[in-house]
Amino acid sequence: VPEAPTPMWPDDLQNHTFLHTVYCQDGSPSVGLSEAYDEDQLFFFDFSQNTRVPRLPEFADWAQEQGDAPAILFDKEFCEWMIQQIGPKLDGKIPVSRGFPIAEVFTLKPLEFGKPNTLVCFVSNLFPPMLTVNWQHHSVPVEGFGPTFVSAVDGLSFQAFSYLDFTPEPSDIFSCIVTHEIDRYTAIAYWVPRNALPSLVPR
Repeated sequence: VPEAPTPMWPDDLQNHTFLHTVYCQDGSPSVGLSEAYDEDQLFFFDFSQNTRVPRLPEFADWAQEQGDAPAILFDKEFCEWMIQQIGPKLDGKIPVSRGFPIAEVFTLKPLEFGKPNTLVCFVSNLFPPMLTVNWQHHSVPVEGFGPTFVSAVDGLSFQAFSYLDFTPEPSDIFSCIVTHEIDRYTAIAYWVPRNALPSLVPR
């Protein structure tokens, strides 16, 4: 009997991972949910509003799907119950892991002076996911930036994104200040303009 041919799948249909991660902890945030595709975060769940929040505008249409909201709330309550009932019994009996956050800052779009852009503060090597992110411009605190997006990655680690809309100028100096709340460790990443696109002057 001849063997059946081995199906040939396109590369884009293989080796992809979708992560739906619910976590809770004795810290801030006390509970979180993130969804990522190949470690590219799509959404986090705002439990105060019971709704998905897209990390990027192009994910907004998918965020409208709320059919699994009851299951998400069940997972939240179960996770919190585990922390309350089982957490104290494990205290001091298992090693406590810590990661020292690493921060870096880059622009979302190619740099062009005078054109609106977005600074991205990317935080890696984060565990547990207890952090605050603040921005400064010339050492002065900046207000008005959005929420910090936290997502899980392989190996029981987390990463985070913070976004700051701005219009770049040649003299800019921005800093992203990440504080790991569990041990007050602080990582700082600086951004100064480099490799700006040439300005196009109409003739």
